Amino acid sequence: MTTLYDLPGHLIRRLNQISTAIFATRMDEAGVDLTPVQFAALAALAEHPGVDQATLAGLIAHDRVTMGGVVDRLEGKGLLSRSVSAQDRRARVLELTAAGQRMLEQLAPAIAEVQQRTLAGLTPAEAEAFLALLRKATEAGNEYSRAPLRTGARGED
Repeated sequence: MTTLYDLPGHLIRRLNQISTAIFATRMDEAGVDLTPVQFAALAALAEHPGVDQATLAGLIAHDRVTMGGVVDRLEGKGLLSRSVSAQDRRARVLELTAAGQRMLEQLAPAIAEVQQRTLAGLTPAEAEAFLALLRKATEAGNEYSRAPLRTGARGED
C-alpha cells in the first residue's frame, strides 16, 4: 500500500505550502504587500492588457467570484485600473498602472529567487524535467479543475 507521503496530491499540496511560504517571506523581505494570486493577476495583465475580469480569472485559473476581490485590492493599491470597454459598455477592462508595471519589474529578481528556492532540492536538469512533467500533468487534468485555465479569447478554450 502507498503511504500518505507518496501520494501525488499530498506532495503537491505540501509543495504549494512551501512555495507560498517562500513567496510570503520574500515579499515581506522586499516590503511588498502582495499575495501569489495578486502577483499572478499582475503578471497575466502584463501579458494580456485590456482583458476583463472574467478573462483574467481564466488566464490564471482562478474562480471569477474571488477574482473580484483580487481586482478590488490591486486597484486599491494603485497597481491596476478599470475602465469601460469600448466594445461592451457593460464590461470593464483591466490595465496595469505605471506603478503596477514598476512593481513587476522590481519583483522580477525576487520572483526568480522564489522559484529557485521552491525547487532547491533539484539539479537544474531535474528542475527542468520536473516542470515539464508538472505542466503535462496539469494540462491533462485542467478539465477537472473548479477553475480551469482558459487561455483563449475572452478566457475560453
